[in-house]
Amino acid sequence: QVQLVESGGGSVQTGGSLTLSCATSGDAGSRRRLGWFRQAPGKEREGVAAIRIDDVRVYADSVRGRFTISQDNAKTTLYLQMNSLKPEDTAMYYCAASPVWEGGHWLSQNQYTYWGQGTQVTVSS
Repeated sequence: QVQLVESGGGSVQTGGSLTLSCATSGDAGSRRRLGWFRQAPGKEREGVAAIRIDDVRVYADSVRGRFTISQDNAKTTLYLQMNSLKPEDTAMYYCAASPVWEGGHWLSQNQYTYWGQGTQVTVSS
């Protein structure tokens, strides 16, 4: 079992910044990859960024250069630094954990087994 608890969401204006955190615990073998996903009202959940325990990272095209995914040295806290926020970044943000090491689409929610409850990010124009 893996537990994931997000925090750090809030409301900002266009161009602002936020940092999301996700506290992780549980079976390390089920947390080889960690990802951030988001879901806006009326839209499907989409992958934003993912990181493996050896710090290999991938980003969605829509956030590359603006968002940075990272984890602490103990591999217990996942972060998402979000800069230059846009109204289209408004969504519920979720962290997720996957036991997969190689292969698959890193930003596909089908790769992830455990999910947090989400934290809301709202960007106003």
